[in-house]
Amino acid sequence: MQSQQLAGLAAVAWRGGRIEHSIALGCRDLQTGLPMERDTIFRIASMSKPVTTLAALMLLEEGRFALDEPIEHYAPELRQMRVLRDRNGPLEQTEAAHRLITFDDLLTHRSGLTYGDFHYGPIASAYAGTLGGHIDNRLSPDEWIQGLATLPLVDQPGAAFHYGHSTDLLGFLIARMEAAPLGEVLARRIFIPLGMADTGFAVPSEKRSRRAGLCGFDTEGRLSALAQAPGGHALAERPHDMTFESGGQGLWSTLDDYLKFARIFIGGGAVDDVRLVRPETLALMASNRLTPSQRATSRMFGSPIFATGHGYGMGVAVVMEPENADPVRGRGGAGTVGWPGAYGGWWQADPADGSVFIFLTHNMVGLGVWEAIAKFHESASA
Repeated sequence: MQSQQLAGLAAVAWRGGRIEHSIALGCRDLQTGLPMERDTIFRIASMSKPVTTLAALMLLEEGRFALDEPIEHYAPELRQMRVLRDRNGPLEQTEAAHRLITFDDLLTHRSGLTYGDFHYGPIASAYAGTLGGHIDNRLSPDEWIQGLATLPLVDQPGAAFHYGHSTDLLGFLIARMEAAPLGEVLARRIFIPLGMADTGFAVPSEKRSRRAGLCGFDTEGRLSALAQAPGGHALAERPHDMTFESGGQGLWSTLDDYLKFARIFIGGGAVDDVRLVRPETLALMASNRLTPSQRATSRMFGSPIFATGHGYGMGVAVVMEPENADPVRGRGGAGTVGWPGAYGGWWQADPADGSVFIFLTHNMVGLGVWEAIAKFHESASA
């Protein structure tokens, strides 16, 4: 593309029961030069989190767990957790957790789990060395949970919002409850009912030509193809025997597939004649769960993320003060929800005007991505 900030993008604006605008610009793979198309398949990174969260809430409706229930029944490995006295201090300086981690803690990122990448102290290398890659990982789910149990929490359970591996752990607990891999559970409960035929943790060989190639910038600042995700969190090709499935960031999807999912928030838990959750359950997911103090102190990369404009529900940011909301976390009427992904994917659903906007690209997040999202948001809103 002319700006040399993005190789390509695909976006859609849906309102009033129909697609108002859709675009596909640039190329989907810098190495092949193949054009971007509406059915291009993207890594959606953290846009996976709302999907896994919805699956958990389906189980909540069935009485499989309670929000205030400790997770120890399904994850006995995490029964006796320690908490760092200083988030960036020595790993041996800990205290006992005041209480057990609950399902509500995982759903709202208040479990005390984190991403090591967000820290500068010993906990960063401990996470990397113990848990490995975020998306493609040679550990089995059970081995990963066992490793997680050896790491200290960065805060007391329930105390504060810390974005991180809570949704990955939630996904593995869903798999344990259902006695099936997470991918199979998501397909049976969400993807197949909604007709999301191109969404999953791996792309079948016959669809690989439709994948978006990951892009970034070289040492001279030039847009270039990436052989693998920075940090090695995702491989160029996922091994067929890999059992690790990241409910927090591992899914691939398309514009039309994710539109079917996002419309859940417009339909009160249903899309057309397919109901996945009751309206009151969907409302629980799409309502702020953070206390005023937790909103004020929530940080990501050192910046406040919920202090004004937004709160956080379960797996999604929620617009609370529309006049202060920014497009990155969603800008619309009160109750608008959304959550972006690290590879440049973004979406929002606004039940006030019945709209869904989705923007997908395959660049690691940077200023150019946010500028493009803001311009798309402005155009789609108009």
